[in-house]
Amino acid sequence: MREEKIRVAVVGLRFGAEFVPIYQNHPDVGEVILCDQDSHRLGSTADHFQIQRRFTDLDEMLGQTDIDAVHLVTPFLMHASQTLKVLSAYKHCASAVCMGSTLNELFSIVETQRRVGKNYMMMETAVYSREYLFVEDLTKRGELGELTFLRGVYFQDVEGYPDYWKSVPPMHYATHAIAPLLSLTNTRVIHVNCLGSGMLSDRIKQPGGNPYRLETALLRLENTYAAAEVTRSWFETARPYVESFSVYGTRQSFEWNQLWNEKPLLFTLGDAPRPFGGRPVDVTRADIPDFADRLPEPLRGFTQYDTDGAHGGSHPHLVHEFIRSIVEERSPAVDAVTAANWTAPGICAHQSALRDGETVNVPRFD
Repeated sequence: MREEKIRVAVVGLRFGAEFVPIYQNHPDVGEVILCDQDSHRLGSTADHFQIQRRFTDLDEMLGQTDIDAVHLVTPFLMHASQTLKVLSAYKHCASAVCMGSTLNELFSIVETQRRVGKNYMMMETAVYSREYLFVEDLTKRGELGELTFLRGVYFQDVEGYPDYWKSVPPMHYATHAIAPLLSLTNTRVIHVNCLGSGMLSDRIKQPGGNPYRLETALLRLENTYAAAEVTRSWFETARPYVESFSVYGTRQSFEWNQLWNEKPLLFTLGDAPRPFGGRPVDVTRADIPDFADRLPEPLRGFTQYDTDGAHGGSHPHLVHEFIRSIVEERSPAVDAVTAANWTAPGICAHQSALRDGETVNVPRFD
């Protein structure tokens, strides 16, 4: 068990700024350091949180031998290369999703993490949201019965975002929809069949880039008869933003709410068929608790902190798991192998879509 408090650097201060006060208030963190290539953003954020050590260059920061851990909250396509730099500098690494965008990147991170012996954690918000923790409790208590089917859906319109998103296949950024399904079943994907649906208009489509508005996949899971379906969209699809999952069981089912201001649905199957056939199904709106009591007292208020509420109070849970894994000298919950198992199905799904739904096997990482 480590006794010395941890010095952690947060890299990328747009979204990353939300994590700064959580680290500052964590009882096992001794210092927070900031890094962002935008000197104005770096200065204003550091001034706001009264942080003295600040860097505009990642390599310079990684040369500081007293920094123990780094949290990457940088653009998606930088994650793999920056993760490899952090681990190779013998520092613990947390990274925003996704782990990488190619299978080779995933294998490289898994191998490097094993070689250097430092922790890697993918900071997957979906498996620490209130909704996920609620369904996880139902599953552990056997309330759902045997699982029959799982569905993950992630719609986000990214017009107006940086242009590189136009080339990114929807399934390359699908862990928000895939991770809850694999975490609940404690398994991995064996193979995937995926179809592209709808072609991007000429004003969006990039030469050699993703051609599809939406991709939808069927996942064959290991060690379970339950199948999973995942749908992911970036552009030109009339649907409000949603990161969601639904789980259907032999006793109860949980279904994500259609609209933001609604509560999720909980279905309970009756014991006996009705006289005219079919077992009755009781329908209720689920009240989702906050789960802040699972956190140290200084972090509990941060379950309400994320600015748009889309991540379900997950941020302090992620920080706490990453920091405690270092203190307790153990692997984090979403370690390198788990992160690769959650990221690879989306990469393979896009390969399948480009082959008109051909079955693509998903590699093992353990």
